[in-house]
Amino acid sequence: MQKFDVVVVGSGPGGYVAAIKCAQLGLNTAIIEKEALGGVCLNVGCIPSKAMITAAHWLDKMENDFPQMGFEVSKPKVDFKKLLSWKQSVCERMSTGVSQLLKGNKVTIFKGEGQFQNANQIKVISSDKQEVLEAKYFILAMGSRPIQIPGFEFDEKNIVSSTGALAWDQAPKRLVTIGGGYIGLEISSYLKKFGTEVTVVEAQTSLLAGVVDPECAQVVSKRLNKKGVQVLFNAKAKGQKKIGNEYEVTVEINGKDQTIKTDKVLVTVGRRPNGDQAHLKNLGVQVDERGFVKVDAQRRTNLRHVFAIGDLCGQPMLAHKASHEGVMVAEIIGGKNRAYDVKTVPAVVFTDPEIASAGVTEAEAIAKGYKNLKISKFPFAANGRAVSMLETDGFVKMIADENDILLGVHIVGPEASNLISEAALAIEMGARLQDLALTIHPHPTLGETMMEAAEATLGHAIHIIQKPLNNKTSVTTPTKTP
Repeated sequence: MQKFDVVVVGSGPGGYVAAIKCAQLGLNTAIIEKEALGGVCLNVGCIPSKAMITAAHWLDKMENDFPQMGFEVSKPKVDFKKLLSWKQSVCERMSTGVSQLLKGNKVTIFKGEGQFQNANQIKVISSDKQEVLEAKYFILAMGSRPIQIPGFEFDEKNIVSSTGALAWDQAPKRLVTIGGGYIGLEISSYLKKFGTEVTVVEAQTSLLAGVVDPECAQVVSKRLNKKGVQVLFNAKAKGQKKIGNEYEVTVEINGKDQTIKTDKVLVTVGRRPNGDQAHLKNLGVQVDERGFVKVDAQRRTNLRHVFAIGDLCGQPMLAHKASHEGVMVAEIIGGKNRAYDVKTVPAVVFTDPEIASAGVTEAEAIAKGYKNLKISKFPFAANGRAVSMLETDGFVKMIADENDILLGVHIVGPEASNLISEAALAIEMGARLQDLALTIHPHPTLGETMMEAAEATLGHAIHIIQKPLNNKTSVTTPTKTP
């Protein structure tokens, strides 16, 4: 038996960050991982999907934007197996980096599956041996897994989760995606650029329902339609049948069945926390009916020496939220008085164009009791940098209260993922619209849209023609930008 101050179970963005921070604080720390270091995010989720999205983006640029700029290029040829190899090299580089960081901080790494024996001991089971670890503290960071639906059980070759889709060695000719959430739309969007005929089956009346600002979702929906992605709304996937080398997917739309022929089926209806693992009963932590481990503001479970972070302990199920919790919990174990107290967790959807948000939507602000909201948008079509990039779809939308305090920012457009951090900082600091509007932003940049959106929400935009706000979203008209 080996004894440690802290044992972390799971090496995703929450787990490995927690382990490193614990070690930096002088705690004798171990981490257990049954698969690749870095977890789902670095190996079969965030990183590989963004690699494929980037590749598809440049292919789309070559085919559609380069000719407008005067470049004469022949139709690009895609070596999909080489692309897959490059994607995998990105993942391996990141995973290797995690390994080096853990070892450099003197974290002991155990490869195998952790099985709790009791509240103080965990057994690590690998292919060739078993070891028992004892610790003063445990940090549970076991993440989540894709939800399966009846009749569409994963084989990860033809009926797949995001994991299987990211492993295909060629783009399928036809794809049915069940679920119009962010994972399904990200994968569907890049596969369409590689030539796949895509049909999205969505049970709601809009894409990304309840996930992003509805106006942002509409921009993405229009782009998908323009690119030829078919979206079926109010549609429920009922079952599938394999006929030869293809599948027939039965979809119910407004009470009537419709059959879609396809080569592959991607199921992206959400993820389920791994709190339902049987060995957690031996540990004795409380888990709710959805599989989330119950925690307090310090991410302690009902056992004070056991913490849970990341997807395992609740929404939002995002990598950066898990990393934040990992650092926080390590510092709590190290003796600091900390608690999870954030105003916003920024979120990004890597569709085309990207969507990013921080703070509340208009509907959420009204539900919280805010009145006399100030809301306006600044379009990328009025931004010189966006025009020069041929990326003019979308806008920056801001929501403020009657005292001009910024409550929410919602961006759909080029590099929204990079722009949103300024919004998150502003909301955390309790900034007013004037703080953003009076901050000089460099020209010509996409970042200027943040300043201009603040000015628009105050009612005195320079580069768009505004109608009076009247405490409602203003109607804006792009003008030529200098």
